[in-house]
Amino acid sequence: MATSESDAAIVISRNHPVFDLPEIVAVEHGLFDRAGLDVRLAENAPAQEREARDPIARRKEALFESERADLFNLCEWGGIDRLERNRRGGYLGYLRPAVVAQALISFDPELNEPHDMSGVPIGVNEFTGSHYTALHLLEGTVPRDRIVLEHTGPPSARLDAAATGGVRAVMLMEPYLSLALESGAHLLGCYFYRGVQVVAPHLPRERLDTFMTAVNAAVDIINADRTAWADLIVDETAGRLAPERLRSEYHRFTHATPLTRERFTESYAWMNSWQLTDGRGGYDTLLALR
Repeated sequence: MATSESDAAIVISRNHPVFDLPEIVAVEHGLFDRAGLDVRLAENAPAQEREARDPIARRKEALFESERADLFNLCEWGGIDRLERNRRGGYLGYLRPAVVAQALISFDPELNEPHDMSGVPIGVNEFTGSHYTALHLLEGTVPRDRIVLEHTGPPSARLDAAATGGVRAVMLMEPYLSLALESGAHLLGCYFYRGVQVVAPHLPRERLDTFMTAVNAAVDIINADRTAWADLIVDETAGRLAPERLRSEYHRFTHATPLTRERFTESYAWMNSWQLTDGRGGYDTLLALR
């Protein structure tokens, strides 16, 4: 007997564990099963599969685009970008539970505050949170035409480039931020942000609502003892950072909330001001089923 879409498994295309932790905990604690959902996490990606310059060619996006995954989370600006680039369609879901800092760090003693970054290249991964938050962090201090971003790849590559002097400053989030500070880097600035899901067009809002109720229950479990999950977050450092050395102040988890029209409109206008969108979309097209 054929499986209906309402009974089919929901496959999550993985992001970094600090962003996916509520979903991971929901799977491990059977919260999706109790909600009547079959939810699975796609296999982790080898590092080289995450380094593509084209955002749609990166693994989590490629799995979604090829219909091998049904949703993934990333920063809200990236979610807008992916839906405007892709051919599959879909819609933006809730603001994700992970509230995470992207921090501007350096090993260079001559760089000490955002003002010092005028004309100095900053290592980012193009069209990800590191890219967008760098612009947000600096545009209030450095003239826009003096903000210089350099595509350096995923966070492990950015940290290594900063540590070896290949680039003077980079944007990092956990667990690479804790690892950088442990290794002698210093902070120049910090920007907290959330994100959204990109959801497949066949997944109805009602099913996504059930999914997010289970995710929010996982958030409550995480917040009861956040240190219990440090090993999952630091795992991608391959032993370079011990779980007890993960700092608690640069990430936290809260219940998912709707992406309101007001917030979307503000974010979309900001992207348009940086020419990061051509303005083809809108709240009614990117948050509605197509």
